[in-house]
Amino acid sequence: MKIYQDESQNIEYKESWNDKYLEWICGFANAQGGKIVIGVNDAHEIVGVNDSKRLMEDIPNKIVTHLGIVAEVNLLKADELDYIEIEIEPNSVPISYRGHYHYRSGSTKQELKGVSLQEFILRKMGRSWDDIAHPKVTEDVIDRDAITYFLKKGINSGRIDSDELQASTHDVLENLNLLDEDGKLKNAALLLFAKKPQRYFTSVEFQIGRFGKDEGDLLEQDIIEGNIIQMADKVMEVLRFKYLHAPIHFEGMQRIETLEIPDKAFREILYNAIAHKLYSGAAIQMHVYDDRIEVWNDGSLPAGYTPETLMRRHSSKPRNKNIAFAFFKAGFIDRWGLGYRKIMDGFKEAGMEPPTIELVDGGVRVTIWRRNVTNNSVNVTNNGVNVTNNVTNNDENVTNNLIDLSSVSLTERQRNIIDLIKNNRRISAAEMSRILSVTLRTIKRDLKEMQRLGVITRDGKTKATEWIVNNEI
Repeated sequence: MKIYQDESQNIEYKESWNDKYLEWICGFANAQGGKIVIGVNDAHEIVGVNDSKRLMEDIPNKIVTHLGIVAEVNLLKADELDYIEIEIEPNSVPISYRGHYHYRSGSTKQELKGVSLQEFILRKMGRSWDDIAHPKVTEDVIDRDAITYFLKKGINSGRIDSDELQASTHDVLENLNLLDEDGKLKNAALLLFAKKPQRYFTSVEFQIGRFGKDEGDLLEQDIIEGNIIQMADKVMEVLRFKYLHAPIHFEGMQRIETLEIPDKAFREILYNAIAHKLYSGAAIQMHVYDDRIEVWNDGSLPAGYTPETLMRRHSSKPRNKNIAFAFFKAGFIDRWGLGYRKIMDGFKEAGMEPPTIELVDGGVRVTIWRRNVTNNSVNVTNNGVNVTNNVTNNDENVTNNLIDLSSVSLTERQRNIIDLIKNNRRISAAEMSRILSVTLRTIKRDLKEMQRLGVITRDGKTKATEWIVNNEI
């Protein structure tokens, strides 16, 4: 049996013709084009068709009648067997079959509905969702402070002239193409600069959760709201204060706190998630675990792109063109598809394992692997020197070695706890909880962790128990 030689993920093999294959032709036309071969089985063996003459008349007519397009239909022969190739070119306008829109993605066909259909039609029109004008708002909903923040960032990055700092809000919006031909604000303008964009789009938020063993073990959470031009800064502020370690070292008399994750590379991940999110979908989610951090944003990659595509040189195809342009002018992202390469380089320079990228639940998930922390020791790299502190904890009796606490990785909240203890060695966990406005469970977890690290010691088990800070921070 002769083998059909042409191989590609954009080829479908069918032993015989069925009118339902018009859906596949529709899917190819809406995507990158492709080919359907009639008379070839799944093993790529040419089995032939018996009614080739009739099919050569019926198939082209049905394609034109039901899809409104013209496809090239060719009759071929091998070992006295007739088989048919149908070549479909990508179409510049959306194609439907009996009112339904189909799309070829990878090696599968899917019917587009709801948000996916809306996004697809806009893309075929050369537009993006953030380019649509919102009919019921005026420029008084724009936050001038957000505009000023954007201009200062752009000036500092060298992408905006310094004299633009005095530009009117209207001129800034117009220069960023955030007004339509009638002067109405586009969706991107509200997302970027509105005082309360959540009034118009419910998913404009960044959810952060601290988890224990798994997703079912939520320990604490925060929701970051507000405009997206300042969102990354707000996220970083909360992460520094509550969720991430900032190891301390001294350069002369100056105390230096360096985030456990390379700052620039981490911000690049945040900017990508915010700029390329599907804003008609779910909120951005960050899961913080002991060993990793997962950042997920709704919205698939551009057609034909995979996580591997992001790791090499590739064209930039932003989902939200206006948002991406504003982020570029602010100096947050570039326009050459280099974002993920910069992320990988940043982690490599920091001596950390590079993040992994996956397509999960209709979106993109970036997983960042945190520096190693075990139950028996904490390994902190301070200027290239590994400092290991061993702590034995047995029913509140802690054996501590005197350690250089300036090299221990502590959160901002844990440093605040140390300040409270220095002011009152008999302060209770409940009092700490009230003063710091966090749950008692969180305080107790912090205290346990700080004892394990040897930062503090508990002296006694009665109401007169005192906390002892083992060294100066």
